Amino acid sequence: MAAAFTFNTAENLPIGLLELISRSLRVSPSEVGLLVTGYGVTVAVGSLPLVHATRALPRRHVLTGLLAALVVSSLAAALATSYWLLLAARLLTALAQALFWAVMGPVAVGLFAPGVRGRVLGALSVAGSLALVLGVPAGTWLGQRSDWRVPLAVPAALGFLSLVTVAVLLPTSRPEEEPAAYGIRPDTRRFAIVLAAGTLSATGAFAGYTYIVTFLREVSGFSPSVINTLFVAFGAACLAGVSVTGALLDRFPQAALTTAVATQAMSMLGLYATGTNPVAAVVFLALMGSALGPVFMTTQNEMLRCAPGRTDIALAANSGAYNAGIAGGAALGGLILPLADTRGTFLAGGLLTLAGCAVLLGGKLLPHGPESAE
Repeated sequence: MAAAFTFNTAENLPIGLLELISRSLRVSPSEVGLLVTGYGVTVAVGSLPLVHATRALPRRHVLTGLLAALVVSSLAAALATSYWLLLAARLLTALAQALFWAVMGPVAVGLFAPGVRGRVLGALSVAGSLALVLGVPAGTWLGQRSDWRVPLAVPAALGFLSLVTVAVLLPTSRPEEEPAAYGIRPDTRRFAIVLAAGTLSATGAFAGYTYIVTFLREVSGFSPSVINTLFVAFGAACLAGVSVTGALLDRFPQAALTTAVATQAMSMLGLYATGTNPVAAVVFLALMGSALGPVFMTTQNEMLRCAPGRTDIALAANSGAYNAGIAGGAALGGLILPLADTRGTFLAGGLLTLAGCAVLLGGKLLPHGPESAE
């Protein structure tokens, strides 16, 4: 849980520090947005190859190495003197995260009975969501009162504590012998549907969310101090969303995913339509927060259920596809930004998320094919 919090904080910190980094390194906000895009592309491209390369290694050793990479890359990012050095450090963190979620999910849920694995995944997601409630707002606040490099160094300390804990306490076993190494109900068709819907949802979410600071300032008219408070509210809504969803995930896994995607679509389209009204902007921003965390959590849970082969491979595919969506969304938002105001990024994001919802609903109407346990 501590490692999940640290990785998610490191991943999202540039969003809150976007304008500080832009001024300091003399690059445009769109170029700083590429720190998110490059991160997502690296996770998307690296997930499956890294899982294949480490498939025979004990997970305790793999997780220890990943956390060591997080420590080194965080320190390198904090010491970066140019945009390209910062980007290189971010890509190293992304390579570690590309493998982290694929490995950590089966390890954590494998310690518990199948009937409560949704709640276990929910606990990990709560920790990850705390990055939005505490990590990113605290990092934004710290960066504004010191320098953007200071908050980028904090994950190194947190990652080191997680590294020591995992290295000392996690049992060592062969990956294929882990209790959650294979899906509960293998289903290739369901796997493909969830993968497509998750990718569309991620693309939609980050087409707008990457530029949320600009949206809240220019469209909704909030001051920087109020925006910091809104970041906390957004994270709190995300935390509430994953907490409630996690409690229901074992009973309603498919409905939880569809509800999360539909809520995200409604909130983004609501921000586009009414974002100039500060009250409406706050309401739809909170609604978006309540959906953003549950979307990824519920897709991960479905991978543990319907994986047609090993769950770490399925989770790597899901993480890679989701992060391809993040990268594509951030890039799409960057393309839209010079052509229209930031409201346009939320319109595009809402429509893409709506397409993800249509994929899920359409999948329920199709006849079920034979299950696969390859």
